[in-house]
Amino acid sequence: MSRKVDGNEGAAAPATDLEIARRAPLEPILSLAEARLGIAAEDLVPFGHYRAKLSLPLLQRLKDRPRGRLVLVSAITPTPAGEGKTTACVGLVDALSCLGVSALACLREPSLGPVFGMKGGAAGGGRAQVVPMESINLHFNGDFHAVTSAHNLLAALIDNHLYWGNALEIDPERVMWPRVLDLNDRSLRRVHTGQGERNFEITAASEIMAILCLAEDLADLERRLGRIVVAWRHDDTPVTVADLGAVGALAVLLRDAMAPNLVQTLEHTPVLIHGGPFANIAHGCSSLVATRAALALGEVVVTEAGFGADQGLEKFIDIKSRQSGIFPDAAVIVVTLRALRFHGGATRETMQHPDLAALTAGLDNLVRQVAVARAFGLEPVVALNAFPDDSDDEQARLLACCSQLGVAMANCDHWARGGEGALTLARLVQQRLAAGVADVAPLYPDGASVEEALETIATRLYGASGVELSPEAREMLQRLERAGYGQLPVCIARTQYSFSDDPADGGLIKGHWLRVRELRLSAGAGFLVAVCGKLMTLPGLPREPAALGMGLDNEGDITGLA
Repeated sequence: MSRKVDGNEGAAAPATDLEIARRAPLEPILSLAEARLGIAAEDLVPFGHYRAKLSLPLLQRLKDRPRGRLVLVSAITPTPAGEGKTTACVGLVDALSCLGVSALACLREPSLGPVFGMKGGAAGGGRAQVVPMESINLHFNGDFHAVTSAHNLLAALIDNHLYWGNALEIDPERVMWPRVLDLNDRSLRRVHTGQGERNFEITAASEIMAILCLAEDLADLERRLGRIVVAWRHDDTPVTVADLGAVGALAVLLRDAMAPNLVQTLEHTPVLIHGGPFANIAHGCSSLVATRAALALGEVVVTEAGFGADQGLEKFIDIKSRQSGIFPDAAVIVVTLRALRFHGGATRETMQHPDLAALTAGLDNLVRQVAVARAFGLEPVVALNAFPDDSDDEQARLLACCSQLGVAMANCDHWARGGEGALTLARLVQQRLAAGVADVAPLYPDGASVEEALETIATRLYGASGVELSPEAREMLQRLERAGYGQLPVCIARTQYSFSDDPADGGLIKGHWLRVRELRLSAGAGFLVAVCGKLMTLPGLPREPAALGMGLDNEGDITGLA
């Protein structure tokens, strides 16, 4: 976000996120882990003074501990400005800590694509940040590098197999495995290699990233890697990583990346950051091993699922919860008045200014996202991420809407005040948790056909009239059904800016048809990806990328990172 808050006492000017993060006094990670989590130094793998990985033996021991309660933070349909979901997660977990709760947050790792593109970093903002911010946003502890390397090693092994005689009888025209990189670069979407045309995707879209985030342990990681389908033979049978004999090499590269990363908020609340699948082109959740570890270490765990509830919350429950058996006990939907104005017809320029008529029209998006949460059995709490120029009339109108829906709402100021600014939200979440165990379940049953799952999500959550499969998607579906993959859960890849597959349709559209361009098999991850509309799995840079505002000052410190 572009807001600034008052600096430390004596500061002459408002402070940026980077300045706030850099000034913050941090607890050494070894002492924080022991004091807040009871983790001994020998159970951590330190990366400097302020970040560490949990050891793999510790993860095994934590599996037998009682489980805490899980709070899932989602949002209304986002706008290009972002609505502060990660910031809300951090504010909420700090507020719970202020109330004496043993709380942790589980977040995804930032991708360099958005960091240097349009979105910026993904460590929160203002007084609700995870630190060390620069380390988290730039390379972190090497997990993205490990995923990228493993993915591209597999691509190289496939091409090498073709070069040396193709003993597996792979159809060279039906190699399904792309290459990846952790940057936005539209020119690499289609490239010509010695083995024909290939394509690149962003690392966050890699099936190996999804596998890292869904695997229970190293043994499960290897099983899932072996199930990856990389190509098809001329007789329409699949070729897997196990067929290639590549499981061991990939596991070697991914071993250390399986361990979650421990950091802290500005208020010294523990945070596990691990894995980074996008929610528009992947399943959008941090890793299962981090979630399990956090639930064993704390009373309440706050986690997030990317973009709006129709994407992130749906995929969390229909994919992650379905596979793991871990369902959220409560949900939060983050909203901003400017996003409601935008969905109600305001432009990117005018959405920053009060407009009661536009906001009132845009409230239908919130109504629909609340309905999404309820479709899974969750009764959400609405968190207003407040801005200084929010008008009293607009806040009153939002509160009236929430009252009509029968949902609680908290006016949150965590961005400027940290955990203190989210105390009302924390108390509402505590009330929701105290109300009993929510009856949460996936939207469609296990074993549902691909078309049944697509129709259910599109009609019940997106307000669509139905689903249209392209001829190519229909052909792939028939192949997948013949090969025994026709009853996997679906991961719908589409724009985050609309309930449709076209971002220009906005956040209020109903009665449309969801257009599935292609189907991709992620057998190792355990789902099918339905790519809709014109969505690209390797984004391009915007006209003015964030990278152009970054640099080093005379002392070698980073500038311009947001």
